Amino acid sequence: MKWEAIYQEKLVSIEKAASLIESGDTAWFGACSSAPIQLLEAIGDRYESLENVDLITAMALYPYKFLKSKDYIGHLNFHTIFYGAFERQFYKTGNVNVNSIHLSNIARTLREHYEVNTLLADVSEPDEEGYMYYGPMGVVVNGEVAEMATKKIVQVNKFQPKVKGVKHRIHVSEVDCICEYDHELPVLPQPPISDIDRKIADLLLPHIPDGATIQVGLGGLANAVGYGLEGKQNLSVHTEMFTDSMVYLAKKGVISGKILAAFGLGSTELYDFVGEGKVELAPISYVNNPFEIGKNKDFISINACLMVDLTGQVCSESLGHFQYSSTGGQLDYVRGASVSEGGKSFICLPATVNNKDGSIKSTISLNLPDGEIVTTPRADVMYVVTEYGIAHLYNKPIRDRVLAMIKIAHPDFRAGLLDEAKTAGLLS
Repeated sequence: MKWEAIYQEKLVSIEKAASLIESGDTAWFGACSSAPIQLLEAIGDRYESLENVDLITAMALYPYKFLKSKDYIGHLNFHTIFYGAFERQFYKTGNVNVNSIHLSNIARTLREHYEVNTLLADVSEPDEEGYMYYGPMGVVVNGEVAEMATKKIVQVNKFQPKVKGVKHRIHVSEVDCICEYDHELPVLPQPPISDIDRKIADLLLPHIPDGATIQVGLGGLANAVGYGLEGKQNLSVHTEMFTDSMVYLAKKGVISGKILAAFGLGSTELYDFVGEGKVELAPISYVNNPFEIGKNKDFISINACLMVDLTGQVCSESLGHFQYSSTGGQLDYVRGASVSEGGKSFICLPATVNNKDGSIKSTISLNLPDGEIVTTPRADVMYVVTEYGIAHLYNKPIRDRVLAMIKIAHPDFRAGLLDEAKTAGLLS
């Protein structure tokens, strides 16, 4: 049977597709811009007929109805393995279950802990062979979930690009059900670049050689570094997230080597660029594997954090006991850089944050505050950067680390940190 006939045979309404979800199912649905929004809302419409359905994703970009009311708890239970803005917005409602794992472990976590049996994915229109593509975001894990799921339901969306990669598509013959709904992909607005971001970027940029392979995270600082690289030559990319700054560098010819990513997230321009086949996508279990990262010579990893203690312990995901984001891929890339020939990893943060009363607080402290999570252990940290300088910590004695961290703290806090370090016995 030709694929066109198979497609028509499996094509149903969104409501019919939603009816295939049964009590007790555990479903992964595409993260961020790869979510089948209308299918998920249709599943939400029939929540009263369902019991103990677990819906798992990472960093939702849509305010799903099952996030907004306690009524869904026990019927449709929402789980996230990367805690984002919408999850934080609706956390107090009670139907947001937070996990925090290394992104390289997503597939294993879905298979061994959640025991996922269902894939819900937003996909492209079929190509001439009948393959539907997961798009810039979906390759991150959809292909691996398809291998473990016994039920595969897709929503075809003409706005979802056909992408290049590995485990990046699924054939019409491999799915149980097809529904259709065209919607533009949710974009991730870019935060502004602050003066402090620019100062940190200016300190970093001289340490990135021509010909390096880069990984840059998300946020104003990442953008300051990314766009600041326009004076470099012959860069390559090996990153979990392909960003708008990387699109800019590629179009200017600064990135002339390979571009490998687990996903692309940002603007419509970025989605179009990835859809042109200029980015190689692969599952994040491969892309974020530190040993694969380390195969790149002169690998440069740049990530942001929230706080660092005087010995170099890094918190990037919590404010006290309040979960703010998740572990993500930071440690994957820090460790990958450490095994790269000429590799370097930089953890960046502003030296202070503002208190509610307008005063400032140091982000470098003797100890991390109660409840704050160590995202990256001190023994893995290479460089910590604030607007006041770069502290080289890797493999250094604790005394040297403490002194290096005090030097990059805000000047108003250096004397106090020095006294605290002496009182604690970190310095004599």
